[in-house]
Amino acid sequence: MTGFIASVDARTQLAGRNRMELLLFRLRGPQLFGINVFKVREVIQCPPLTRLPQRHPVVCGIISIRGNTMPVLDLGLAIGMPPIDAIEGSFLVVTEYNGRVQGFVVSAVERIVNHNWADILPPPQGAHGGHYLTAVTQVDEQIVEIIDAERVLAEVIGQPPEVSDAVVRHLPDAGHHLVLIVDDSSVARSQMVKTLAQVGCETRTASDGAEALALLQDWLRDGSDEFQRLSLVVSDIEMPRMDGYTLTSRIRSTEGLQRIPVILHTSLSGGFNQALVDKVGADRFISKFEPDLFAQAVFEHLNQQPGERRTED
Repeated sequence: MTGFIASVDARTQLAGRNRMELLLFRLRGPQLFGINVFKVREVIQCPPLTRLPQRHPVVCGIISIRGNTMPVLDLGLAIGMPPIDAIEGSFLVVTEYNGRVQGFVVSAVERIVNHNWADILPPPQGAHGGHYLTAVTQVDEQIVEIIDAERVLAEVIGQPPEVSDAVVRHLPDAGHHLVLIVDDSSVARSQMVKTLAQVGCETRTASDGAEALALLQDWLRDGSDEFQRLSLVVSDIEMPRMDGYTLTSRIRSTEGLQRIPVILHTSLSGGFNQALVDKVGADRFISKFEPDLFAQAVFEHLNQQPGERRTED
């Protein structure tokens, strides 16, 4: 099973073409679930776990794989389903988010499918378990629910720390700046909004690239106050309907929007093609969420002139 997704890094060639790949799996019952392949390190049969006293109910135990000691979570239980029977006989999906590695126990792994982001849609209002869904799509006439793993991890393991006092003291006042945050994960949006609020920066949010582009075009057309104060767009890369690469390309090709600085931000594991980030015209790439790093990166771009671009991992 490890060889099934051994070349995850090579799949980054899909980036920039508004396409993505999903690893399909089941928890309990016939419902298909999906997770972005970029976030998966490997899939293995779940070996015996070390049980911990006073652990979170969703945490089955810990395991050491190739030098990494990680928590193992019952993903079904985490999203409100019955626990998986016979964990040691199930599959372990080893993932990485924001530099943190953990395993999700699932009952069965199906296959990998290649999809256009235009076919990945936000979950419908009132959907069962919608609190834990970041998107839905259809494969072979079956609905696939894409889990917001960042929400699961935030609830089980906790949120990242706040911006340190030392960083806050050294950052200038940002009261006149407006930043547009674009991310399909409500948890990720909340983290970034909270971080920028700590340093006095006003924000607006959008849940995917298509919504963000429509918002920018509306602001531009209306000459709104938001457009006059907009200083930066911070966008996730992998999102339903329109990914961050495509959003950046559209911003750079739209008269009146071209000079807005864009930071691409992602929790995805794997290597990224810096040439592609440059090609679409992003000003910077941040590969994981750390409040201090994020706040400092934002302020560097708030205080630079348009066209003064740099990138950083």
